[in-house]
Amino acid sequence: MDRRQFSAMAPAFLAMATLAAKESEAQYTGPAGQDPKPKQKELKTLTSGTFKPGPGYGSLPKRVSHRYLIGMLQAGNIRIEMHETIQEPGALHEPVDTHLHNEIWCVREGVGELFINGETHKMEVGDVGLVCAGDKHWIRNAGEGTLAYFVITVGPPEP
Repeated sequence: MDRRQFSAMAPAFLAMATLAAKESEAQYTGPAGQDPKPKQKELKTLTSGTFKPGPGYGSLPKRVSHRYLIGMLQAGNIRIEMHETIQEPGALHEPVDTHLHNEIWCVREGVGELFINGETHKMEVGDVGLVCAGDKHWIRNAGEGTLAYFVITVGPPEP
């Protein structure tokens, strides 16, 4: 699947893909291997443009993420972030978590299982999942090959 085909599967993704942060390289500074997410008070207001993935980060073996953007939208107190995560077979799943924001999950490669509030949802290439604010969730690689997915978060600023 190429980027054009992937973009066509999620209208919300298309709308967000027009955004890019000012000084985007500044977003990705931080110790190697650690999540370079800036503190809430440091988030920049996003402007229209294009963007590229930042360097890899993550603390779990066989799993790496690349942040494309993070910041505040000009229309209201809305935070947006987008990253891609790649999990190799046998990778540990991310910690079970909840957030104030909503998450749109888009599978680019492989097979995954998205666990939401105790229910298992199989996801394959082209599938889109939605995790609403406050839902307990995590994802794991359920296939024999690599699992690659995008996560787009939209919601209020996190503390």
